[in-house]
Amino acid sequence: MKELEYPFVPEDLLKRKKNIRKQLLADTSANYIDKKIAILGGSTTNTIRQMLELFLLNYGIRPSFYESEYNQYYEDGMFPNPQLEAFAPDLIYICTGNRNISAWPHLSDSRERIEQKLQQTMEKFRGLWERLAHTYHCPIIQNNFEYPFFRLLGNKDASDMHGRVNFITTLNCRFYEYSQTQENFYICDINYLSASYGLEKWSDPYYWHMYKYAVAVPAIPFLAFNIANIIKSIYGKNKKAFNLDLDNTLWGGIVGEDGAENIEIGQETPLAQTYSEFQEYLKLHKQLGILLTINSKNDEANAISGLSRPDSVLHPEDFVNIKANWEPKSMNLVKTAREMALLPESFVFVDDNPAERAIIAEQVKWAAVPEINGVEHYIQVIDRSGFFEVTSLSQDDLKRTEMYRENAERSRLQASFENYEDYLKSLEMKGEIREFIPAYMSRIAQLTNKSNQFNLTTKRYSQSEIEAIARDPEHVALYGRLCDKFGDNGVVSIVIGRIDGRMGEELHMELWLMSCRVLKRRMEYAMMDELVKKAQSIGIQKIIGYYYPTAKNAMVRDFYELMGFTRISEDEEGNTVWEFVIPNEYIEKQQVIELIRSQ
Repeated sequence: MKELEYPFVPEDLLKRKKNIRKQLLADTSANYIDKKIAILGGSTTNTIRQMLELFLLNYGIRPSFYESEYNQYYEDGMFPNPQLEAFAPDLIYICTGNRNISAWPHLSDSRERIEQKLQQTMEKFRGLWERLAHTYHCPIIQNNFEYPFFRLLGNKDASDMHGRVNFITTLNCRFYEYSQTQENFYICDINYLSASYGLEKWSDPYYWHMYKYAVAVPAIPFLAFNIANIIKSIYGKNKKAFNLDLDNTLWGGIVGEDGAENIEIGQETPLAQTYSEFQEYLKLHKQLGILLTINSKNDEANAISGLSRPDSVLHPEDFVNIKANWEPKSMNLVKTAREMALLPESFVFVDDNPAERAIIAEQVKWAAVPEINGVEHYIQVIDRSGFFEVTSLSQDDLKRTEMYRENAERSRLQASFENYEDYLKSLEMKGEIREFIPAYMSRIAQLTNKSNQFNLTTKRYSQSEIEAIARDPEHVALYGRLCDKFGDNGVVSIVIGRIDGRMGEELHMELWLMSCRVLKRRMEYAMMDELVKKAQSIGIQKIIGYYYPTAKNAMVRDFYELMGFTRISEDEEGNTVWEFVIPNEYIEKQQVIELIRSQ
């Protein structure tokens, strides 16, 4: 919904929140995932919850909430709480701020006494976090602290150990140090948000004394949007790629008319510098594994000439896909997505032309289309939109552009073979299939939340849930990793099965997924082979598979049939159940991948 995209109008959202919620829930095309979220507040949180629900619904997440009473965040989380335990949250958000600090430094305090107060505050929160993690085994989001709205020592408040600004800065750093050691702990940076919004307005005491809101009510949509971005990132709702226009978007001017030598890029003019800064910002995203693609109405030669200027920050090799032609941009985007085995909704379309943006927004549903106006503001709009909010950063993320480039090399090689089996053998593929190990827990959780097309049940797991499954003797959990002579694709497939049956002779598949970047490479057959071997080793006689259709996973509707399963039931919604009775002499289904077996 456009009203919920940055830059939104907070007053409008606050006024129309009930109507907006009704519209979102009435959207029959939305494929929601349901999540239970506990909000433990150090102040009033009712409006925060209402705004958070809107942004999450807009991201395809339908939340239900547990909300603590006013300023009961510590008591609710630290002590036995039957209501919260029965709620069984999928995620906990601790909404605190500097008004929840009680042990402030006094001007007469010694350094040792101030350190005691820092430790006292830190240990209170650390104890809460550890208690919550131990009890609920779910991701935790914790606010850091915003700066105080007054400075007793003036500018010296930041540098003197007695200053509240100094005290908060130190506390925040200790929060960050803790977060760096935890896999399922995330900081909501209200210190940055309050600075961006304006600390004086953010901390307006009126809202505290009248309503016990620690943040001004008009600022609440910005806080809720920020929390929603963290949550949608945890559950795999981030975007994956830029789809970029060229003329007056990556450079000033029209390359086909002005010539590459006359476009505005480089350091010669203020306007050229602004476009260069935007290109630098885009190029930084490659470090996160965000893919860059081109979608321009241009002759390809002109497009390449503009990108090939020596003073351009971005060059042709920075892009994994370039569409410079006179086709409709909506068609180009869909074709790019298909070629890259991504969904169109994975893209952020960036174009200075409002008419082109309107067409994409209308015809390519769920693709992000930021409203950019004036190159000097491009970065702020895209950055604050939270398209690529980072909650985890795996080695696979860091080398994603390289992986897609390697896929292009594989496609070129395939074109030189008449026989597909010969092509597969020429790749010299090696697969590693093992039980879950700590080194890959983050990537496995990430993959369960990102894979939509080759995903038979589309279940989502947090990292803590994946870790629990790995420890559970009642589960069989395998990951698959694939590399070849062009490079390492990383962890690309996951299967999770639950042991059941009166004698534990059945394995019920809770998850079976694979990254689409290794489609038709026989990895799915390799996973089947290894799953059967693992099942046989623990006395499993039968594997039960489940397929739950969504708008995105039709490609695997017949997967179990291809694997040799027999369909035993189907309901009106197309949900199917399959059965595979393991034969005494199982014949492996693939011979082109050299496997490292599960241990």
